[in-house]
Amino acid sequence: MFEATRRAGVCRLSRPDTRWLSTGYAGGESRADAAFNVTVPEGWPETDLDAYVERRLSSAGFDERGPTLLTGVGQEHARRARFGPVEVVATAGVSNPAELPIDGDPSERADESGEWDDESDTADPTGTVNVFVGTTRSLEPGALANLVAVAAEAKAATLLARCGAPGTTTDAVVAACDPAGDPVTFSGSATEVGNAARVCVRDVVLASLDSRYADDPIPRGVDEASYGVVADDRATVSSI
Repeated sequence: MFEATRRAGVCRLSRPDTRWLSTGYAGGESRADAAFNVTVPEGWPETDLDAYVERRLSSAGFDERGPTLLTGVGQEHARRARFGPVEVVATAGVSNPAELPIDGDPSERADESGEWDDESDTADPTGTVNVFVGTTRSLEPGALANLVAVAAEAKAATLLARCGAPGTTTDAVVAACDPAGDPVTFSGSATEVGNAARVCVRDVVLASLDSRYADDPIPRGVDEASYGVVADDRATVSSI
């Protein structure tokens, strides 16, 4: 589905006149010929993200503009997976996991803000799991939004199994579909599109993690990571 081009720390995923829905910076719904995944350097100081993205895309020689995600993971670790009517491209690094304890007492090492008490107070530049999931089908608006949820669920299940946390503090998903494709009303896990998305997200996130951590141990949770957060607060729950 995507034509992928990688250079100068930028990965362009192009397909003419595609509908996109991004959870990243300046996200939301859009229609464009391409989306981008941009690797930022260590100690990245930028605050004007519009100007930074424009500068990076221009310096990489890309004329198109579209949904853009930022990551500390090098684009050499980008991987793609295809199954049925779905393709997924992802970069995965887990130096900044976001844990959500379910059972037992909250961790005593987390401070009152939920931030892990570690020697480092800045994120390692290799964090973030960015997922681009696209289908050749034409999805109804609700189905395109649900595809984001399906991809995020599959990403969370994969990361829980591999590193003990459902995500990092900076994860994002971009979902895409072909407006000219066969119309599809639903994208849940039992549908052709939803099932294919789950399979692709699982396999591509694992592949990107294997690439990123080929020579280093993968952090298993906040205790082994450079940075992270633990949602150890408790809400007040009542009946309706």
